[in-house]
Amino acid sequence: MAATLRIHNTMTRTKEDFVPLDPTHVTLYVCGPTVYDRAHIGNARPAIVFDVLARLLRSLFPKVTYARNITDVDDKINARSRESGRSIGEITEETAAWYHEDLAALNVLLPDLEPRATAHIDDMVRMIEDLVAKGHAYEADGHVLFSVPSMETYGRLSGRSMEDMIAGARVEVAPYKRDPSDFVLWKPSGDDTPGWESPWGRGRPGWHIECSAMSSRYLGTSFDIHGGGLDLIFPHHENEIAQSTCCNGSGSFARYWMHNGMLMVEGEKMSKSLGNFFTVQDLLAQQPGEALRLCMLATHYRQPLDWTSEGLEQARKTLDRYYGALGRVADLEAEERPVPEGVLAALCDDLNTPKALSELHGLLGELNRAEAPADKARLKGDMLSAGALLGLLGQDPEVWLRGGEGEDDGLAARVEGLIQDRKDARKAKNFARADEIRENLAAEGIVLEDGPQGTSWRKA
Repeated sequence: MAATLRIHNTMTRTKEDFVPLDPTHVTLYVCGPTVYDRAHIGNARPAIVFDVLARLLRSLFPKVTYARNITDVDDKINARSRESGRSIGEITEETAAWYHEDLAALNVLLPDLEPRATAHIDDMVRMIEDLVAKGHAYEADGHVLFSVPSMETYGRLSGRSMEDMIAGARVEVAPYKRDPSDFVLWKPSGDDTPGWESPWGRGRPGWHIECSAMSSRYLGTSFDIHGGGLDLIFPHHENEIAQSTCCNGSGSFARYWMHNGMLMVEGEKMSKSLGNFFTVQDLLAQQPGEALRLCMLATHYRQPLDWTSEGLEQARKTLDRYYGALGRVADLEAEERPVPEGVLAALCDDLNTPKALSELHGLLGELNRAEAPADKARLKGDMLSAGALLGLLGQDPEVWLRGGEGEDDGLAARVEGLIQDRKDARKAKNFARADEIRENLAAEGIVLEDGPQGTSWRKA
């Protein structure tokens, strides 16, 4: 491996060289969606961040296994089912399909594995049984709870005191709990709630045990990287660590922890009550998915991201410039190139996407200044290989500039006809008519661009 990947490990609070358990096979687990509603823009951030990480890992190591779960048993899903009168199966299938469609529009690749919680109940039951047998869990009033005081190192990931953690989690101090900090591994289910048979009666798993069971099932009791949003550090990831290490032994489970920062909208916390709550679908109606992706990558993943309409518009204009430059060399076969060193070095420095984008912008400038066809072909290859690692610039430039795959053939033919009329008018020195054609098209949102190869057009 030529480049050394360094990542900020939440557990140690330092940037470290990444050394995998197996240098020939890297393992990555990321907490996925709870499928009861449309994905909002905050849900999209970890999906994009860890998609870039997975792409980077695949460029550095021979094999990568990336697992991202789907939570399809949860009290929010149950509540949605009661509110809507629809079955839980209908809701989770529809919502999971929406999630996949939205992420595909953002050019997020599917993970290698996408386990669903409901398919792994037996794994969870076995894990809970093991925790009970080892004295780390107990049954009480139809519930099984993890005994937090049984684990001396509980709280290392978040760095909080026990008092802070109890307050921060708003823990329900149920009468059957031995300690206020104890959390549920299994809970009873009524007749109107999904449930599975277990040694403790018919019930369903707690949220935290799901990821512990699925990660160990597919990646082993120890694996390389665990990722997710900053909001999952406590209690979800803290509880995952407790369950997994108490079950499988000290030093097991994830070796590196990565967390993306929170997302705000126009300087405020996203909230339906504030009217600034946006689903991915809402924003895809305004701008293409690639613009949303670029807007996300312009901020370092560990920093808070302030989502603004201005930032999204700027991302679209930036992509117009990239695709415009690539369109001008569309007739040249791109030289097959490795990822430029500057881009790779930026991403290997704790996934520094703003720096990587700065390097990509530098390549754009070089391409615009290049004159020799060989230089243009080389720089085109550099831009495309860099873009592929970031999940950008994979579309046909002409398609992008004309507004996407759904372009109306009638519009294209009409605009091409007007471009020819304008060319004829200029040849006849009828510049007033040529200007009129340009202005009329501009009023329709069609921009004409004159270049050495002739006149091209795009949607504004």
